[in-house]
Amino acid sequence: MNFNLAEAIEILERTPRSLEGLLTGLSKSWLTTNEGDGTWTVSEVIDHMIESERTNWIPRVETILNGGQNTFPQFDRYAHLTDATETPIEKKLDEFKETRSNSLSRLKQIVDSEAQLELTGIHPAFGEVKLNELLATWVVHDFTHVSQIVRVMSERYRKDVGPWEEYLGVLKR
Repeated sequence: MNFNLAEAIEILERTPRSLEGLLTGLSKSWLTTNEGDGTWTVSEVIDHMIESERTNWIPRVETILNGGQNTFPQFDRYAHLTDATETPIEKKLDEFKETRSNSLSRLKQIVDSEAQLELTGIHPAFGEVKLNELLATWVVHDFTHVSQIVRVMSERYRKDVGPWEEYLGVLKR
């Protein structure tokens, strides 16, 4: 196993700043493009990440640390789509940065030993899962959505790259 809490936190701390650097000040067209019906825009991905911070990661960590006998709180992966607003991306990124900071502060307060990483909880679909698996998933969830954002933005120029499309891996979906 490769999981290391300190290394996981290194990534989780950097994601908001990375997204801020990539997305702040961009034209609306970069933020509102998607990959077709049923896919998310860049702005919607950020909304999803904010919702995940509020209702997914720390509540599930706390469920595990409180004995893990209860099934994790439900997480609606599409909840962010019901309250879609025209909030500027900079404001969304600030909110993500703040909620992530709060999540990591809480994580550092409540997880203080390697032994805790082996504690388990009950996922509604997967059954028993370990805390270290949940935390590793949090990191890879960030990578997934950073990758998704770059892929969605690249899609906007798919037809414009002409014959180079063959060599652009981000367009191979």
